[in-house]
Amino acid sequence: MELDRNYINKIVKEVVEEFERNSSLRSLYPDSVNGCIFDDVNRAVESAKISQKYWFNIPKSKKEIIITALRKSMHQNAALFSEMAVAETGMGRVEDKIVKHHNAADATPGIEDLETKSWSGDKGLVYEDYAPFGVVAAITPSTHPIPVLFNSMIIIIAAGNSVVFNVHPAAKKLSAVAVEIFNKVIRDNGGPANLVCMLREPTLESAEQIFKHPDIELIAATGGPQLVKAAFSSGKKVIAAGPGNPPVFIDETADLENAARSIVEGASFDNNILCIAEKEVFVINSVFDKFMREMEKANSIRIDKSQIKALAEKVFLSNSKNEIYVNRQFVGKNASVLAGAIGLKISDSVRLLFGECDFGCKFVQEEQMMPFIPVVRVESAEQGIEFSVKAEHGYKHTAMIHSNNLNNITNFTKAMNTSIVVVNGSSLAGNGGMSGEGTFSHTIASPTGEGICTPRNFARVRRLAITKSLQIK
Repeated sequence: MELDRNYINKIVKEVVEEFERNSSLRSLYPDSVNGCIFDDVNRAVESAKISQKYWFNIPKSKKEIIITALRKSMHQNAALFSEMAVAETGMGRVEDKIVKHHNAADATPGIEDLETKSWSGDKGLVYEDYAPFGVVAAITPSTHPIPVLFNSMIIIIAAGNSVVFNVHPAAKKLSAVAVEIFNKVIRDNGGPANLVCMLREPTLESAEQIFKHPDIELIAATGGPQLVKAAFSSGKKVIAAGPGNPPVFIDETADLENAARSIVEGASFDNNILCIAEKEVFVINSVFDKFMREMEKANSIRIDKSQIKALAEKVFLSNSKNEIYVNRQFVGKNASVLAGAIGLKISDSVRLLFGECDFGCKFVQEEQMMPFIPVVRVESAEQGIEFSVKAEHGYKHTAMIHSNNLNNITNFTKAMNTSIVVVNGSSLAGNGGMSGEGTFSHTIASPTGEGICTPRNFARVRRLAITKSLQIK
């Protein structure tokens, strides 16, 4: 899919300018500076709190209508949001982002997730249902700005809450456009203004102010380490999506063609900026060379160790404290950009670079988030599992195994102890939605244990116990 970047940038500029000067949108929300976009934390939280009280009393049937309308608006704006995301953040592929927006619209669970429970017996009737926390503070990343925002918005408001977003600064213009659109949809379908709010100039300081605000009951943190740390220091309940460095282990019983195809599918999707995506591969030595040939057939290009070393020198930088960090110039860029950095000219249609590395290679140890996959030889299943555990660094996020040996699959699953384990498939299969079964979320809360989040994670369980009454027999 070839796209004229100058044309995209022109569209983005025109859309943002239109929203900034469109007084008809702003007039709908007199309490905010620009629709539901606020300059002041207190005003944002206060407006969201007022809105939540109205939202709480709206019938479920009306909430369903509003959430359905929001899904429709996400579909309608998928291409625009995708083009704006690439233009503003410089990361990913537009065609893959379009898929992500449609997937978030379709696969994010709603009110149907909130199933009630009841018990009846000689002592009476007990009924349990879900109730909202109130106002939720939410952080979104630059990697998937609107899919995460939309997914968070739906699972938060489906549980009866309102939300104040402190988005990533690198995607603040796009996020403001999306939040304006979503709020207008809510209003047009009978919902309250400012159910979804956002800070105009999001910073770490504004995030900390929101976190510590007395009217914030719950924090959803999907962002960098500093923001997650700030969320935990607030003393509030936190649902946190932490880092990941998902390994893949391939043993001698694996379908190597399927393994290669699956790895390219997952690791190249949106240029490997998904936290669940394959980041490093460990292959049993007896099938290593055959696996590498299968990778070459799967729209990926192999680079040698000297080229990998040259690329690593450009990708990995260090600060004054000798701490390694990833050069953002390469994060989420196409494989052709990485290749160009080491003097190779390849087609922009090539999805992935790969090559053989040692276990200590920075590409193995760091979550680099770009379309290059390091492949490491191992001598046994035991060593493959051991290396996978070490490379994952105890994040408890995601891991993949390609095998037809039930003992290896079992031992790998137990040893990894990750929120997601995928067997004989792409990482994308582990998060439901477009590629797998089960629920889907962009918030995979490994540090706090919720895993793939749904509305019930953003609701309180309340019990009504009626003693010795309301029994049918």
